Amino acid sequence: MKRKLYNKDVKKQCDVCFFGKLSEDGESVLCRKKGIMDRDEKCRSFSYDATKREPKIPAELPEYSAEDFKI
Repeated sequence: MKRKLYNKDVKKQCDVCFFGKLSEDGESVLCRKKGIMDRDEKCRSFSYDATKREPKIPAELPEYSAEDFKI
């Protein structure tokens, strides 16, 4: 059984495509297949690259004191 590296519900966007490279201004993507594209666009040549994904910021955990654990 082959293991999946990502969820099937990955949003297809040029900024996480194998063929795209984020431009210096950060507003557009330089695509090897289609040229200059917006970050949220996609095309038929889309190929997901997991190394370009930016992970979500983890939620901050509340701080506990020693009194919280006393019975």
